[in-house]
Amino acid sequence: MEQAISPRPTNAELGILSVLWGRGPSTVREVHDELSRLRDVGYTTVLKLMQIMHEKGLLARRERGRAHVYQPIEAEADAKRDLVGDFMDKAFGGSTSALVMHALSAKPASSDEIAEIRRMLDGLEPKND
Repeated sequence: MEQAISPRPTNAELGILSVLWGRGPSTVREVHDELSRLRDVGYTTVLKLMQIMHEKGLLARRERGRAHVYQPIEAEADAKRDLVGDFMDKAFGGSTSALVMHALSAKPASSDEIAEIRRMLDGLEPKND
């Protein structure tokens, strides 16, 4: 049986997902208020996008009084892993090293980030006992 592929969110939808991952389940008003701090966005635009995201299977929705409360279907780490994997396949022919090298040359990492990357790499290497 083939595994269902979750729809890829647009940039605007990623903005909404980021708010929901940070805040947890939220109403359209709460998401709109958060997004409005960063850029000028209309309430009806956020409402329509969240309705579309619900139809696409990106968001779950439940009623709370007269308002709808939305939350992401997929956990943040899983969604980001899927997005990076898709991007890596399309832009870098599936090459992890090419992705990492381009990422580090595009925006250099801080020394704390480099130390974190080293720890992660050390954890991936097989142990020679």
